[in-house]
Amino acid sequence: MSRFAALAGVWLLGFAAVGRGDVSPQEAPPAPEGMEVLFNGTDLTGWDGDPRLWSVRDGVIHGETTPDNVAQGNTFLIWQGGDVGDFELRLSFRCNATNNSGIQYRSKRISGEQAKNKWVVRGYQHEIRNEHTLPNVSGFIYDEGGGAGGRGRICQAGEQAVWEPETGKKVTGTLIDQAEFTKLMKIDDWNDVVIRAEGNRIRHYLNGRLTLDFTDADPAKALREGVLALQIHGGRPMWVEYRDIRLKRQ
Repeated sequence: MSRFAALAGVWLLGFAAVGRGDVSPQEAPPAPEGMEVLFNGTDLTGWDGDPRLWSVRDGVIHGETTPDNVAQGNTFLIWQGGDVGDFELRLSFRCNATNNSGIQYRSKRISGEQAKNKWVVRGYQHEIRNEHTLPNVSGFIYDEGGGAGGRGRICQAGEQAVWEPETGKKVTGTLIDQAEFTKLMKIDDWNDVVIRAEGNRIRHYLNGRLTLDFTDADPAKALREGVLALQIHGGRPMWVEYRDIRLKRQ
């Protein structure tokens, strides 16, 4: 693979094999016992966000912007249960075709002049969908607000990778190809997510499949704990919904 192609891969899904270390498909593990329920299905008790944009409808968290009700920059529904370090997070989401949203973890709440609104966080984000790249993109790790060192897309969906202090990201394997991934992600229907963070290793699962396995080996940039939050992206109208939000602290 040429150097140009390798650099271009930072902006693509990262489904192409790198010639060595390919990983066989893996299924999501069973849910652990004793998971903490973070959403009661009735109201937003335990969460803090812009009441113009977040509500509970038919037992699910509903976030929406419209031409008359816009977000002032990226804004978040922030869980008030404190910082979380090692954990397993499980939830389901659904979104429309214009959605650009995400799940924040190990993130920091920002206030003052740095924040465009009262509900801003920075840190690791499990991207829900980003319509500006390729269809049905979901599950890559994005550095929201530069909270993880200003690295942008830290690890793409489909990749097994490690980020080294001196050399940056190195892809070591392929978890799922593009054709299968496109079938995996569902628009306007529910998708199941599992996020496992253990030390500096992070794994994302979508609808039962391991889609990302990332090790952040840069001690100056790796995030070890922080808040959980759900994103509404600034810009064009969109909606996103969440349900069955459960957490197991390690």
